[in-house]
Amino acid sequence: MKAVRYYTKKDIRVEDVPAPSGPLGDDMVLIEPLVCGICGTDLHEYIAGPIVTPAAPHVYSGATLPQILGHEFSARVIEVGKNVTHVSPGSRVSIQPLISPRDDYYGRRGLFHLSEKMACVGLSWDWGGMGERAVVNGYNVFPVPDSVSDVQAAMIEPAAVALYGVDRGGVEAGSTVLVSGVGPIGALVLLATKAAGATTIFVSELNPNRRALAKQLVPEAIVFDPRETDTEKLFREHTDEGVGVDVALECVGAEASLNLCAKAVRRQGTVVQVGLHVKPAAIDAMLWALKDITVEATWCYPVQIWPRIAAMIGSGIFPVEKIVTAQIRPEDVVEKGFEALLDPAASHMKILVNMKA
Repeated sequence: MKAVRYYTKKDIRVEDVPAPSGPLGDDMVLIEPLVCGICGTDLHEYIAGPIVTPAAPHVYSGATLPQILGHEFSARVIEVGKNVTHVSPGSRVSIQPLISPRDDYYGRRGLFHLSEKMACVGLSWDWGGMGERAVVNGYNVFPVPDSVSDVQAAMIEPAAVALYGVDRGGVEAGSTVLVSGVGPIGALVLLATKAAGATTIFVSELNPNRRALAKQLVPEAIVFDPRETDTEKLFREHTDEGVGVDVALECVGAEASLNLCAKAVRRQGTVVQVGLHVKPAAIDAMLWALKDITVEATWCYPVQIWPRIAAMIGSGIFPVEKIVTAQIRPEDVVEKGFEALLDPAASHMKILVNMKA
C-alpha cells in the first residue's frame, strides 16, 4: 500500500509498504483513512526531529522509525474485531489517536491523555492516517453522523485541543476573551470561544494574513498587532469598567504572548496555556499574584470529547472546515504540504492530505 513515512529530520518519503495482514485482534479495527491533516507536531518532527517519533521501540506500543505519519484523520471501517460493537464495516469515523493503558494510575481514572506510557497513532504507532490502511484500537474509533463531512471529521482532533483550552478557561455566554496567536489551533480556539458564547473577543496576531483570516472567521472580533497597539488602552476601552478580559488563551507558545495574556486578564481572571513552549519563559510572577489570577495548562484533551465536538460541528456552531486552506495528494506532501506550511510568505493555515486523490 502507499504510505507517507517519516525517517528523520527533513526526510519524509512516499513509498509502498506492506498493508496490515493476518488475523485482526478482538478489540481492533481495520480502517481506510480518507482525509488527514498535517499537524504542528508533524512539522516539528520534519524540521527538528525525531522528537516524539521513537527512534527506539516505544515503551508501550513498540513502534519505531520509520513512522507512517498522520494523527488528524477521518476514515472508513473495513473490518472489526469480535469485541467491537459500536462501529461496523462501512462506518464513517473520526480517529481519536491517543493510545495508553486502561489499567495504569491515569487509565483507571479515565485520564487516558495523561498516561506516562501514552503513544499516538501516526507518531508512535505502527500505522497512521497517511497510509491507505491502518489498524487501531476500538476505542480510537468514533462514528460520525452524516451531518459531519470527511473533512470535518478529520478536523475533530485539532478541534479537541482548542475546545479543551476553552473549557479549562471557563469561557461561557457573555465572556470577554483574548485569543493570542492565530495558527491552526489559535484559529480553532477563536471559533470555539464564539461557539461557547463569548461576546467580546480580542485577537492578537503578528501575521497580517492570519489577522485577515481571524476577521473572516469572527467578523466582530477586535483584531490587532501587539507590536503596533497600545494594548492596555485597547483592553481598558473595550471591557466592562476597563478591568480587562475574563479569559486569555495563549496559543503561540511564546514568552511575549504569555505575558500579554497575563496583562490582559482582569483580577481573578484566567490565563490558559494552549500553545506548547519549546523553552522556558520568563514571567512576572508578582503581577500574577497582584491580580490573583488563575493559570491553567493543557495537554492534549480528554478523549471523551469526540462526540460533543461532532455534535457541535454537525449543528453548524463550530465550522472547523473554515480554516482548511488546501487539500493535496499524498505524493505532494513534502512540497505542497510541509514546505508550503513552513514558507513564511505563504498564507496557508491548514493543509489536508486527501488519501483518495
